[in-house]
Amino acid sequence: MTAARQAFTRESADARRAALIEATAACLAAHGLAGTNVRAICARAGVSPGLLRHYFEGIDDLIAATYRATSDRIDAIFAAAVEGAGADPRVRLNAYLTASFRAPVTDPELLGAWTAFWALARSDARMAAIHAESYAGYRARLADLLHGCGADPDRAERLAVMLTAMVDGLWLELSLDATSFGAAAAASMVEQAVAALL
Repeated sequence: MTAARQAFTRESADARRAALIEATAACLAAHGLAGTNVRAICARAGVSPGLLRHYFEGIDDLIAATYRATSDRIDAIFAAAVEGAGADPRVRLNAYLTASFRAPVTDPELLGAWTAFWALARSDARMAAIHAESYAGYRARLADLLHGCGADPDRAERLAVMLTAMVDGLWLELSLDATSFGAAAAASMVEQAVAALL
């Protein structure tokens, strides 16, 4: 097989895996766990059920891959927000925290998928591990940003837990009802909390 053929084959495999992951997220968002099955996922992805089993061990493996991919996508959004904020540590911190209040993070479809992941994390060890890793990474990056704003490492870790809970609560309410208080108000609340805490 030539190098070009190998690259094309690999790209096609990656594209198929990505299409199945995207279809799984969409099914979870639209139908919840009860309506997410091999047939629904494959229909949405436009592939045969056999192809799913070619790339994943089964639906549980695919849902776990979808949780990891979704977490990675959100992490990239947060990282881009920080990078686009410039050099000022406080501005970078606020960018990280308030990225949760803008699209695509506030997309209702993301909420549907995310709540399914949370539900599975309570009963599935692999999903619980992905959840723990994802949230630990978020809090560690937040603690680094807080440390950059002058908080000592121990205090930064505690504040990261507190601010993560606050952001999650505001994000959840905004995702459920965008008219409840609005993204600008959510960002302002977080910025006021940061100012008081630091």
